[in-house]
Amino acid sequence: MKNLDSIDASTAHVPPTTEAMFKVALVDCNNFYASCERVFNPRLENRPIIILSNNDGCAVARSNEAKALGIPMGAPFHKIRDIVQKHDVQVFSSNYELYGDLSSRVMRTLEDMAFDIEIYSIDEAFLNFSGFSLLNLDAHCHKIKKTVVRNTGIPVSIGIGPSKTLAKIANRLAKKNPRTKGVLDISEPRLTKKALDILRVGDVWGVGSRWARKLEDYGVKNAAQLRDADLRWIERKFNVVLGRTVLELRGIPSIGFDESPKSNQSITSSRSFGKKVTAISQLKEAVASYTAKAAEKLRAKGLLTNVISVFITTSRFSPADSQYQNSASITLPEATSDSAMLIHYGFIILDSIYRDGYRYHKAGVMLLDIVPIRGYQQSLFSDSAKRAKSNKLMETVDLLNKKMGSNTVRFGAQGIQHEWRMRRERKSSAYTTCWKEIPVIQAI
Repeated sequence: MKNLDSIDASTAHVPPTTEAMFKVALVDCNNFYASCERVFNPRLENRPIIILSNNDGCAVARSNEAKALGIPMGAPFHKIRDIVQKHDVQVFSSNYELYGDLSSRVMRTLEDMAFDIEIYSIDEAFLNFSGFSLLNLDAHCHKIKKTVVRNTGIPVSIGIGPSKTLAKIANRLAKKNPRTKGVLDISEPRLTKKALDILRVGDVWGVGSRWARKLEDYGVKNAAQLRDADLRWIERKFNVVLGRTVLELRGIPSIGFDESPKSNQSITSSRSFGKKVTAISQLKEAVASYTAKAAEKLRAKGLLTNVISVFITTSRFSPADSQYQNSASITLPEATSDSAMLIHYGFIILDSIYRDGYRYHKAGVMLLDIVPIRGYQQSLFSDSAKRAKSNKLMETVDLLNKKMGSNTVRFGAQGIQHEWRMRRERKSSAYTTCWKEIPVIQAI
């Protein structure tokens, strides 16, 4: 992008000349993982930070300071050690417990300040402000920004527009240009035009690199040209999905708010091991842990699964090791979200596919054929009392883990030592989810 200064606070805050029927804001946490690390460690402010992937392999998140040093996304850590040492870059293992908890706190704050919210990812949410013409939206979004920082310590940027795609673009510009003070409304037509003129077509939400190359071959190089393209031609050469994007760029909302969460087609929980695993006992601990995590996600979304699948594999990057991989699935007697039942069937699958003599690198669990619990028709022979007892137990486990920290209550099959767990040698403390790691303030 270029000429970001052409859109600033002096022009962005002019009220729209016409009232939009649909008004949406996108709230995006700034450099979320790095910001989470700074919340409980103020010494990290203004210092370059990178967050590493599973087993401390690659850089998956970077602060602005780290980006300025030229550290690319996905760079293997061993290839950037010189930069890290030269510039004293602060390096952390992924702290999923901390990031997940702070994300929940951000979203709860947003829920208190919006009439309708759609959580898009761990660090993004759409807020629906349609129909509230008396609301000073710019002032309200600045209040949201200040409240989120006050409540959670996480800085956010907010983009506002008459469609989700335009709100995404506004957010991108708000984040890039400090003159917007982190909030930008491009609903007014002249601001929409400025924004689309400077945005490359490949940076439009939902376009992707493959479509961007094809569009550029046809001479469509920026967002404004995509907006002005013939809709029938777009749908014929590409598809109706890109056609909806064109309408969104024109300010015609075509990607609405979900009235209820869509059911996932599958839920997967898997990790590479921190060291090679040979014993089936350790594999069972991993499978039990991954199954319990996947089942927890099911319950949080009000879903049930009909099928569980388990896979194990050696590492293809270890040619000295004998290679083996396998997976299998079981259709359950009835749909469930009970961790104990799913662990039981997970072990049956693991026993059937495990082969002695191999050094396993990874295992995983997939829950398939997922259905909403609401309206689910139980089997004629279902034990209602047993199901009610199971539901109460799972509800209690989830409640305790939410209050006391993840994995405070867990199944014995998950084990304790977890010698197989992934390497996280640079992980910060679980400040908000573990009693032993709650920060201590000492008077000087």
